[in-house]
Amino acid sequence: MDRMSARLMPGKQRRRAAVVLAAVLCSLAVESCSSIGPGTVTRDRYDYGAAIGDSWKQQTLLNIVKLRYADFPVFLEVGQVIAGYQLQTTVGAGISAQNYISNSVGGPPAIGGSAAAAATYIDRPTIMYAPLTGTDFIKKLMAPIPPSAVLFLLQSGYSASLVLDIAIDSINGLANESRRVAMPRTADPQFAQLGRLLYELQLANALQVRIERAKDNSEAAIVTFPPAHQTPDIAAKIAEVRRILRLSGGPSYSVHYGGYSGRGDDISITTRSMLQIMLELGVLAQVPADDIAAGRAAPGASSDKPAVVSGRPLVTILSGTAPAADAYVAVQYKGHWFWIADGDFRSKSVFGAVMLLFSISDVGVRSAPPVVTVPAN
Repeated sequence: MDRMSARLMPGKQRRRAAVVLAAVLCSLAVESCSSIGPGTVTRDRYDYGAAIGDSWKQQTLLNIVKLRYADFPVFLEVGQVIAGYQLQTTVGAGISAQNYISNSVGGPPAIGGSAAAAATYIDRPTIMYAPLTGTDFIKKLMAPIPPSAVLFLLQSGYSASLVLDIAIDSINGLANESRRVAMPRTADPQFAQLGRLLYELQLANALQVRIERAKDNSEAAIVTFPPAHQTPDIAAKIAEVRRILRLSGGPSYSVHYGGYSGRGDDISITTRSMLQIMLELGVLAQVPADDIAAGRAAPGASSDKPAVVSGRPLVTILSGTAPAADAYVAVQYKGHWFWIADGDFRSKSVFGAVMLLFSISDVGVRSAPPVVTVPAN
């Protein structure tokens, strides 16, 4: 028995080793099945955020160009993004043993073992799109931007001269320029001067905006020229603004939508709609001459009357057979590429302001998003 025990001992050790190996493989498989969600948050938020932002810019530029071609603007909103992940793992281990005593040699039992592991990773995102269409959407697209939205842009640090040129049609009777072919209009000479003065007051913190909410939940915008720490130069500029706008008293003035009221304590602003803003920018796009000659696109701003603010172009939308390598945003339409150069900071600022106006003006009618059930695996 002692001789037999000695002969069988190596077989027991081998069986134990095979069992330990199988246990290790199972443990590794269990660890690989731990949650994979947290590690995807940092990557996915950046990737999806960048992709949605780029597509939003492309959609806005495309609709600006389409209006130049008398095409209908279409907006598609990304309603929901559901990132689903699945990791399937399989693991197997087996042990086989054959006990025998060799007549010739007298060797130990034969021990055999096998193990296998496999994993399948599945990334299956679900993206919900909601088209912004219908009568309500068109009405909002054509409705004037609330004056409070324009003032929010001023408070956000955008230049008053830029904001006035983009979003305002007239202020206290002073008309802005219109570059559209169907409705060309020369700006009042004092309109550009007013924008420059307001911008200089912004820099000196001498122009402030306050939004007050009435009992009926309506908003009232107030523009204030605070008297504190006014230098003679700033006081002179405020007096010039009052003269141009025909204001009296002060230092605060209510801001309302509409034509000039004739009142000295009121600033009346006729704002543009988002459709008007896109039409005004579309006129500035460099559309191929063949498309204009063939009647596929409307003529643009005349070269003898360029669209400038403070001596600089308002926006430059280039075109060609292929976009520039450094394009900030580029879209293809009617066989041509249209883009804004990444090095054109002025055009990028104008384009960004337009996208902000879309957001804070709440353009679009959004229905309730669909309910999506994601199965647990």
